[in-house]
Amino acid sequence: MNARERMLAAIDHHRPDRVPTDIWAVPEVWAKLKDHFGPEADIGQALHIDGLAGVGPKYVGPPLPPTGAEESIDIWSVRRRRVDYGTGVYEEMCQNPLAEASSIDDLRRYNWPQEEWFDYSGMRAAAAAAHPNKAVMCGYMAPFTYHIYLRGLEAALTDPLTQAEFTCWLLERLGEFLCRHHRRMFQACAGLIDLTQVTDDYGMQTGPLMSPATFRRFYKPQLKRCIDLAHEFGIRVFHHDDGAIGEILPDLVQLGIDVLNPIQWRCPGMERRQLKRAYGQRLCFHGGMDNQRTVPFGSVEEVRKEVRDNIDILASDRTGYVLAPCHNLQAITPVENIIAMYDEAYRYGRT
Repeated sequence: MNARERMLAAIDHHRPDRVPTDIWAVPEVWAKLKDHFGPEADIGQALHIDGLAGVGPKYVGPPLPPTGAEESIDIWSVRRRRVDYGTGVYEEMCQNPLAEASSIDDLRRYNWPQEEWFDYSGMRAAAAAAHPNKAVMCGYMAPFTYHIYLRGLEAALTDPLTQAEFTCWLLERLGEFLCRHHRRMFQACAGLIDLTQVTDDYGMQTGPLMSPATFRRFYKPQLKRCIDLAHEFGIRVFHHDDGAIGEILPDLVQLGIDVLNPIQWRCPGMERRQLKRAYGQRLCFHGGMDNQRTVPFGSVEEVRKEVRDNIDILASDRTGYVLAPCHNLQAITPVENIIAMYDEAYRYGRT
């Protein structure tokens, strides 16, 4: 099997020749891996990583405002600033364009992105080039995440409780753009896209960030329209959701997600055996390698053992699992642990 065949076999609950693997990592990790393997090395090939190919449109809209060297601005007018924490550099939000909005009229006056700001014409060739060997991922629909980007975290958490009509209008307008934009992408690459992200972060370490009732009233309808759009085009839905989301996981399964990431199994309600028993026939699990303890701080043997445990539990039926870190590998992660993780997956994950 090639990487695409292996990845899709696991996602579709067929038996691959081995457990497929994926990687997310911060730039500092890629630099360390290049130092280890050599600047010309193919890291994915060296570590036997199957991975996913990504495609997207070209931005051709209004010129973005200028920023300083340490800042960036996106099409939503969200500003981010590079912050060096000593162990890694991250782009942190420093300006949310609708932070001061207090009425629906304020929302109407906002310069909402338009699908006409994008050139979709080059996407099909890019998807076709990747398609024979790599599963192709396209798109990112995340209503709660964009709510945070536009309003800031505190406002996004309190809006549903204090401004229900305002929140519904904002999310409806946001969902309209996301669906129009992604329909254009899906049409441009019809038959060549394997997965899309309909995703968000509803969990913290101990439970959901909001009550299930709030999730169901405000965010679930927007997720449904995005998931329905993906399935209309025969595209599988990849859902990333950090933390302890066990209380809303039945809702997500009912909506039709196909792949669940990142499987933070040390969080309550996210135990691996429980997940496999309850959802193993419906979901493919993606992730599972603990990026808070084991991978950055564990020994090589502890990393290898966690690989074996994940495969034994999440791929107990020899399918339905893609091994990957729970989130981006962080700058403090030892290279030897990364190598051990993928080497053990390559060796132990064979059927």
